[in-house]
Amino acid sequence: MREQALQQLRDVFGYGEFRGQQADIIDQVACGGDALVLMPTGGGKSLCYQVPGLLRQGLTVVVSPLIALMDDQVATLNELGLRAAALNSTLSEDAQREIARQMRAGELEFLYLAPERLLKPRTIAFLQSLQIALIAIDEAHCVSQWGHDFRPEYLQLGQLAEQFPGVPRMALTATADERTRAEMAQRLKLEQAACFISGFDRPNIFYRIVPKDKPRQQLQAFLREHRGNAGIVYCLSRRKVEDTAAWLCDQGWPALPYHAGLPAELRANHQKRFLNEEGLIMVATIAFGMGIDKSNVRFVAHLDLPKSVEAYYQETGRAGRDGLPADAWMAYGLQDVLMLNQIMAGSEGDERHKRIERHKLDAMLALCELTSCRRQTLLGYFGETLPEPCGNCDNCLEPVDTWDGSEAARMALSTIYRSGQRYGVGHLIDILLGRDNEKVRNAGHQHLSTWGIGKGLGENEWRSVFRQLIARALVEIDLDGYGSLRLAESCRALLRGEESLQLRRDVSKPSSSGTRSSNKPVIAEADRELWEALRARRKQLADAHGVPPYVIFPDSTLVDMLRQRPTTLQDMSLVSGVGSHKLERYGADFLQVLGGEGAQADNETRDAHEALALVLAGMTAEQAAAQLGQPLRKVYGQLAQGISTGNLTLEQAIDIGPAQLERIQDHFLNHDSDELPGVRTVARELDEPIEEGVLHCIRAALVQEISG
Repeated sequence: MREQALQQLRDVFGYGEFRGQQADIIDQVACGGDALVLMPTGGGKSLCYQVPGLLRQGLTVVVSPLIALMDDQVATLNELGLRAAALNSTLSEDAQREIARQMRAGELEFLYLAPERLLKPRTIAFLQSLQIALIAIDEAHCVSQWGHDFRPEYLQLGQLAEQFPGVPRMALTATADERTRAEMAQRLKLEQAACFISGFDRPNIFYRIVPKDKPRQQLQAFLREHRGNAGIVYCLSRRKVEDTAAWLCDQGWPALPYHAGLPAELRANHQKRFLNEEGLIMVATIAFGMGIDKSNVRFVAHLDLPKSVEAYYQETGRAGRDGLPADAWMAYGLQDVLMLNQIMAGSEGDERHKRIERHKLDAMLALCELTSCRRQTLLGYFGETLPEPCGNCDNCLEPVDTWDGSEAARMALSTIYRSGQRYGVGHLIDILLGRDNEKVRNAGHQHLSTWGIGKGLGENEWRSVFRQLIARALVEIDLDGYGSLRLAESCRALLRGEESLQLRRDVSKPSSSGTRSSNKPVIAEADRELWEALRARRKQLADAHGVPPYVIFPDSTLVDMLRQRPTTLQDMSLVSGVGSHKLERYGADFLQVLGGEGAQADNETRDAHEALALVLAGMTAEQAAAQLGQPLRKVYGQLAQGISTGNLTLEQAIDIGPAQLERIQDHFLNHDSDELPGVRTVARELDEPIEEGVLHCIRAALVQEISG
């Protein structure tokens, strides 16, 4: 079975070897066993159900929480030459009936649907009448009531064990601590499943966390390291999302806002643009993310503190899914902590739930104020041990300067106590610095013994002290909504002088401004021109086929092309991520780019020129395919490319009546979207059989007309 799996991996997906535990997981499920899979984002979770789905007889059913995620996966599989569809509320009745027909006829290999759709009695009964190869539950952490992505409909998926006895089931996630894993196994009835935990480490991500000091300027300095790259900037509030996106646009950055309060149509449009265009920055709340399968997000920036380590790990994990270097950058300050505490105080839920939320926030603060390797602590939170410091985070590359903050901490703690434990950081700093303002005078705090004793430190230094006292759980934020501080029981020994305290020193000199990335650039400067040419060809092909560019090839495949410099189709087949279907469909296009203007045309390029020449001489596509000994689909692809480049007209490429052509064009043009739908979407809607290659040519002509 493993040899068959490896053959599928090479032929269909274009990868030479399995990674990590993939082969063991595939063996388990392909042989009929259940599996619980925890694998970091970018680790290849999808292959763990796609490969056994191809090895087993029948339909693979994939449960997925978001329509955007389903559509992305379906487009990716279709581009690999596999037969996949998503059944969701956006489809017309006719389109849904066509998918049902394909399922009955055994024409589909993969079906994606949301849990709500799957659990309808009608859907269950229909699927029970088919041969089901396996059931994969993606984003399975959504079943956890303690998780930040909880989806109540996931709770009912445990019933699939009884409804599909004998069908292997697997649950997959990238984010789950021990509590969540146990809850997944129990609620999904996977207690007896083989458990595969591949670890949480994302070694390609560089982590940096800096204290807030003019955060917009700090963000812009960070973005300069990533000009031209796609990324996400997370903010806590909707208002801040819109303000930040507008400010970035004013500064010349291509930024879009995204949050749950925007109209659904605008959200969908912004998400589609982010997926399909190169180099966009999405400024978003956590409402944006789970449905994003874009592999070449080069950075994730946080302008506000996430509420837990799980949230931070999942959000930063949206960067670098292709395995290439990526950055996770965050600026945080005391105000973030106060705001999150206020949100928690006002949230629904019992006291136990709120207590767990506060513990999660405490762990997040501890990660921010570390003086040691961030990756070691991040992985330790999920129960994983990293023996040595990672060498790819800010603390590893720039060892933290610490100082004996014992005396300063005692001053701060005494000031909290003597002022009645009823004031926030700003007022406490005013007392320590001896400021003679109205609030201090009204409270009589100019008479406190701690008034003015802290003049040896500046305001920002005192803010750092208070921030670290909170992170070390020596001081608590009172949940009264005003952000006042009170002493924690754990501070007694420090106050009595029985313990000392080392604090990290916040640096503000330009060389350590907290914006520099440690990662080497993805592309060497000498390859920049060829890299951009490859990306341009990918974008051209993506537009012609109605899919995001990374669905054609991820950045990692283009990087491997640059490394290997293939000159023939056989060479191209050895590039990572180039399977047989994509080799046939796109190999010649990329060989042409890699060959350069002065290189001798390879066989495939000559075939494309010959196909165009034969059609221009009056042959039909079918006749040209027979003459050249090429598949008809391939010839149509060459003709569509000829139309895109202006070397061929639609009338020369296809033979179709004007009425039929107009009907098909209407299907492409009458979609409520800024971009033309894909060929397969239109093919499903048409009530007449039509060669898919003809649709590609028609779409290419429309794209050419609209863009021209």
